[in-house]
Formats: sequence, C-alpha cells, structure tokens
Amino acid sequence: MMTADPRKVPRAIAVEKISYAEAMELSHFGAKVIYPPTILPVLQKGINIQIKNTFKPQDHGTIICTDPGNRKNTLSGISSIDDIALISMQGSGLQGVSGMASRLFQTVSRAKINIILITQGSSEHSITFAVLPNDADQAQKAIEEEFELELQLGLIDPINIERELSVVAAVGENMKNIPGISATFFEALGRNGVNVKAIAQGASELNISIIIFKKDVRKALNAIHEAFFLSGTKTANLFIAGTGTIGATLLEQIKAQSEKLLNENAIDLRLVGVTNSRKMLFKRESIHSGNWEHELEENGVKADINAFTEKMLEMNMRNSIFIDNTAHQIVTDKYEDILNASISIVTPNKIANASKSERYANLHQIAGKYGVKFLYETNVGAGLPIISTLKDLIQSGDKIIKIEAMLSGSLNYIFSKCDDQYSFLDVVKEAHEKGYTEPDPRLDLSGMDVARKILILSRESGIKLELTDVQVENCLSQESQNAESMDTFWKKLEKIDNASFEARRQGAEQQGKRLKYVAKLEFGKASTQIQEVDPSHPFYNVSGTGNIVSFTTERYREIPLVVIGPGAGAEVTAAGVFADIIRIANV
Repeated sequence: MMTADPRKVPRAIAVEKISYAEAMELSHFGAKVIYPPTILPVLQKGINIQIKNTFKPQDHGTIICTDPGNRKNTLSGISSIDDIALISMQGSGLQGVSGMASRLFQTVSRAKINIILITQGSSEHSITFAVLPNDADQAQKAIEEEFELELQLGLIDPINIERELSVVAAVGENMKNIPGISATFFEALGRNGVNVKAIAQGASELNISIIIFKKDVRKALNAIHEAFFLSGTKTANLFIAGTGTIGATLLEQIKAQSEKLLNENAIDLRLVGVTNSRKMLFKRESIHSGNWEHELEENGVKADINAFTEKMLEMNMRNSIFIDNTAHQIVTDKYEDILNASISIVTPNKIANASKSERYANLHQIAGKYGVKFLYETNVGAGLPIISTLKDLIQSGDKIIKIEAMLSGSLNYIFSKCDDQYSFLDVVKEAHEKGYTEPDPRLDLSGMDVARKILILSRESGIKLELTDVQVENCLSQESQNAESMDTFWKKLEKIDNASFEARRQGAEQQGKRLKYVAKLEFGKASTQIQEVDPSHPFYNVSGTGNIVSFTTERYREIPLVVIGPGAGAEVTAAGVFADIIRIANV
C-alpha cells in the first residue's frame, strides 16, 4: 500500500505497517490495493496480512495488523473517490424536528443507494450526503416523494444536487489527540486555493474527509501529501515566461542552486512550464533546468501567452509560481486571471505596478484574497532590497519623510562617465553598444523608466499617484526624442544635445559638483530630474551602473537609511527574481 495513488502523487511512498481500521478506511475511499470483504475473516482471527508488489517481490511490502506500533508519520495515507455527487436537504422544517434524518436515510436506503459520506451542521438546518453520480437523480426523486408535503409547505427547500465533485480522505490512527492536524490539513488546501464544499470527521479521529471540486483532486492530494509525508520538503512548481537575458540567467541560477536548496533547505524547485516568444513547453514531471533549451526547441509548441496561461490554470498544480521575465503588457494583462487561480507571481516587469492606481490596488487585493504572493522586488533596483526595505520600515511603524534615489543603471553610467575626454554622445553610444540601455536609448534618456520606479515606491509608501502626476525631466531635446529613425536620432544627439549637456556638465564641475539623474518623493509629490550634487551628498561618488536609494524617515531623520549597489545587469536582476521565488517557496 502507498501513502497515496502514485498515478496522482508521483512522490507517494510505501507504507510499512498499517492497522486493519486504517486499511478499511483507505479502501473505502478509493484505495484499490485491497478489497474490504477480504480483510474481515483475518481481522476476526487477528491474522496479519502482507501485501507485496508483484513487480518487486523482494521489497518489504505492507503489513496490515492489529497494532502497527509507533510510526513517524501522523497519517497512514490519503485516498480519494474521484467522482461523486453531493445532495443537500435544508430548510427551517429540519430544525428541532425529530425523525427527519431517519426518514431521509431510510428513504435513500429503500432506493438501494449507497451513501459515501454524511455531514450535518449543528444548527440542524441542513443535511448533506455524498453518493455516486449515477445514483443522484434517483435519490433526489425518492426524497422528493417522501417529503412532498414539506416541500409544498416550504418547510424544506428544493433538493439540491451538486456534481463534478470528489471526496478526499486523510486516514491515520496517529491523528488521535495530536493538536494541529486539522490546521495543517486545511492550511495546505487553503494555500493552494482548494475550496472545501463539505467536511466530515468521526469522533474516533481516524479520518478527515472533505468534498472538493473534481478538478482540484490532484492538487489537493499532492498538497496534503507534501504537508504530512515529505519531511518538511516544500515543492514549488515554476512557470516561466521569458527566456531572454534575465530568464536564461535565472534558469542557470536555479540549475546551479537547486541541489543545495533541496538538501540544505528542503526546497524543491520544479520547472513545469516555460515559454519564450517562439515556443512553449509544459511537463508535469518537471523540465530539467539544465536542458530546458533543448527540450523547448525539440518538444515545444507555438508560443501564445493566452494558451500558456490557460494550460497553466488547467494543470492546476499546487504551490505554483508564475515568473514573468518579459517587458510586455500582454503578459501583465493575464495577472488577474493568474492570481485568481491561487498562483503566485514574481516579476521584474514593472508595467502592472506602474499602471492605473486602481489596477495596482486590485492586483494586491486579489493576492491577499486568495492568500498568494505578488512579489516584484526587481521592479525598482534590480537585485537591491529596496521595496522590501521600504515595506519593513512602514510595517514596523516608521513614517517616510522623503525618498531620494538614483534608479537607472544606464543613466548613472552615462552621467558618471562623461568628462573632458568622453562626450555625452560618446558615452551614450558606448552604453548602447554594451547593452546598458534599451535597444532604443531614448527610452532610458526620456526618464520615464525612472518615473515608473519612483511611482512604484510612492504607491508602496501609501501615496496614491498616477504616472501623469510624476514630474519628469527629459534628458533629450524634443527634436532628438521625436526623431523618426535611429539614424536621425544619433544625428540630432550630436548636433543638439551633445553641446547642451556638455555645457551643463562643465557648469556643475566648475562649482565642484556632478550631474546625477535623481528621483524624489517628498510632500506627496514625485519627480525625476537632472540634479547637481556636491561632495557631501551620498550620490556624489556613485558611479558605473550603481543604484542608490536614501530613505529619510522619522527614525532615520538625521542620518538617512541608504541602500546602494549594482542596479543593472542580468546576474543581479535574476538573483533578485530568484530571491522572491525562494521567499514564496519557503512559506
């Protein structure tokens, strides 16, 4: 006997010893290894039963006995009946009226219908029981005939049948008198968005049975099995969209770290879905993170983000995380559907959080409603802990007075590299060639990327702003920004912007200052602008692609709290995404 059906729970393990009562319970709820009537004769004589694997006769197998002794696992096994119907009889006429339950079950018995599970609320307002789907209509007809008068008088509501349901049962004599078993059981289900329609538990505490939607059976079985049998191992099923620079680097980091995470932290990361702009691939048993490119190329089908999302929801796997490594709005448009399906989201894509404030609030509300995570640390400073630091300050009761930040690695590289030897034009071209800017540098030089980041920090601070509320200074002239082609842009940059920027830089240098592109949040207003800073300013010596954020708060009023580090690059961004994944997997 196994702890669960291995066809549904691949990590099911063999049970060494189990009691007669436990074996009977599991077989009643779908375990096919034994047939209950075969147990009765040996049960009466107290004879042990040994079940062996036909294909592995050398293995120990399972002993069914009177007293299995002490076992490390609280449960003995989990089983399910995959297709049942739920019949409910309710109404004010049931309350305090003796004999109603007796009449109901005698009626069902006379119709020769087997009842699988019964549950009744203490208010006596309703009685619910489960039967096989083929028996549901016959049971309804028999009940309506028996209670015809009560139905006509409105004492009983119309008999209700719900279909496409399943029973999942957790069985184990070790559950007796051990607190927290039910909490673990239902927490595992709730965290994975499994809605429980009905619950039944006997006074013997041998069995906890629930009725859930049929589509959730596999997820429920795996979630419960992981909670009770896998020694604290936490599995996260990953669906990754985007395999460009950041996505490919993330997959390399997962490959390098997965064994250590499993052995030292009991975290099992499984890549079960991946898509890029051309192909997508799903594999319930896990895609090897070291061979994903080959598998995607050989076995993938044409990519489509709508189809990818639909398949992810259809797979309905427990502890699922969707990772959006793209910069596309078409992907962020699926976030609501994903969160509504109790799937967590991790993303460096800032489009959703920089959209309308109503949508920003709605995404966070949905995540809270379904108990999943929406994490985006890399929205602002690549791998730097900027958002988490801000949240920690606010949640600990501090008050934000001012935020100043350099949030663009590409702009900081350009501004810090310009000097008497390297002109603005030279450095912009160099940054473009090195891949520090977007393919179109105007996207960086416009300041809008920084504006989105300070907008996100504003919202995380509790200030409701729109992107149009952020005052943005463009680093380019209108002629360069509106150039019809890249060739024209470079010419405009050389003719107009190069000289004007150089004049501004030299003016600052003569005063012993440097130009920096700074975002600011103060007095409820957000802005981004080219700012002259002197040597006493913490931003003065930040060079290269570094980012820096200064938090002035009630607690850090005299000396602001500063977060500084690399603010661009695939390695640090992927590491930030990876850290968010671990935060979710480790819950």
